[in-house]
Amino acid sequence: MKISVITGASSGIGREFALMLDKIEDCDEIWVIARRENRLRELSETLRAKVRPIELDLSLESSFEEYKKMLDTEKPEVIALVNAAGFGKFGKFTDIPLSEQLNMIDLNAKALVAMTYLTLPYMPKGSRIYQLGSLSAFQPVPYIGVYGATKAFVLSFSRAINKEIENKGVRMIAVCPGWVATEFFNRAVKDDTITYYNRFFTPNQVVTRAVRDIGKGKDVSVCGASVRAQALLTKLLPHRLVMKIWCRQQGK
Repeated sequence: MKISVITGASSGIGREFALMLDKIEDCDEIWVIARRENRLRELSETLRAKVRPIELDLSLESSFEEYKKMLDTEKPEVIALVNAAGFGKFGKFTDIPLSEQLNMIDLNAKALVAMTYLTLPYMPKGSRIYQLGSLSAFQPVPYIGVYGATKAFVLSFSRAINKEIENKGVRMIAVCPGWVATEFFNRAVKDDTITYYNRFFTPNQVVTRAVRDIGKGKDVSVCGASVRAQALLTKLLPHRLVMKIWCRQQGK
């Protein structure tokens, strides 16, 4: 049985990946994972392939055991894995509850590593892994500090493991968009800490670019020429200056 597995599939970029992979991959099933089962069932009505809605909270280690049992029982060929589960919080580090920040690390980084580790043994040659990063991965980002750090982890991890598994014939890419118009902001924004947003992209633009980039053998995908230019500048300019510019844009 050939399947695709998508975490964070109930909305945003994860949902868009489900729609895209349903069109371009020949899957017997698509396993969609999120906490909101009702959203997953709604999504299943829009897809061509058979959908298996899986209600899991990936910030809990017990979820990994449940997922592993499913793999061990079904023994599928996972031809695509998308780790899109995650969230961010905007605000001063000391103003955000520690529990939320640790939960962010668990979901954005720990769960991504666990899902990748558990899934790789079931991925045949030609399979693809999409890891959701962020433009924040390329620079330190005051007032989004922990979120940015988790995405820097995703970028480094994805590029390194992609190199390790190239002999297996499996490709991995870090998808690092700028601002994307999704429900992400419903949870991230609690006040006016962040007020400057230069440009928004759609989930479809981000996913379309990611699919094209991984097909070209790239290990990083950045949607939009202006965003790619920004990522390049963060490599060339001192990060002290980059942070100063960011803070000035946000009125800090």
